[in-house]
Amino acid sequence: MAILKIARMGHPVLRGKAADIADPGAPEIRRLIGDMMETLADAGGAGLAAPQVHQPLRVVIFHIPPEGPPEGPNEEPEEGADEGAEEAQGTTRPPPEPPPGPPQILINPVIEPIAEEMEIGWEGCLSVPGLRGLVPRFTAIRYRGLDGEGAAVERTASGFHARVVQHECDHLDGILYPMRMPDLSLLGFEEELDRYRLAIEDEEPAGEDEAPQTGPETGLETGKIAAKGG
Repeated sequence: MAILKIARMGHPVLRGKAADIADPGAPEIRRLIGDMMETLADAGGAGLAAPQVHQPLRVVIFHIPPEGPPEGPNEEPEEGADEGAEEAQGTTRPPPEPPPGPPQILINPVIEPIAEEMEIGWEGCLSVPGLRGLVPRFTAIRYRGLDGEGAAVERTASGFHARVVQHECDHLDGILYPMRMPDLSLLGFEEELDRYRLAIEDEEPAGEDEAPQTGPETGLETGKIAAKGG
């Protein structure tokens, strides 16, 4: 395995649509996944997509956050499982560090929103180093695809889990999180956002229908992006 170079915003590989993987068991795909695992562990993020390591293929890896019970295939998460953890984090505090152990592998993923509600949360990205911003995402999704052995995977996800999956799968369609932001004035350097955190909280209070703001890709993944997802 090897630690691969991560493409940064502006590189053409991050702007295109990635190709489906015809044979998940092919040696070159297994090697790519192993290299992505090692690269993500070295970078300390919550997720990584193949285009971020200069491979325009539809495969992502990501850590499933530890909040709430594990969500297996076709299992619904317990109601409110993510809410308490998010409330504890506050509006601009970082999400928990990615859990230990290997990240999940998802090949040829398909995402379906299962809730109309969206929430705004802080996100960062290994391909947009040093920055983070407030990004709206669906609060609950269903996703399916193949795992590293080529077996079918189907899960529901909410909260941070759903945010990480949406963020990583966006990379497969050439979308970086700033492209999802409705207000680019809330895109900034991590140190500056941390320095003026209280002022930002005063300016951006959570409304009655808004969940507290959390974020992935900061260091899969808010004060620090615990999900420096891909």
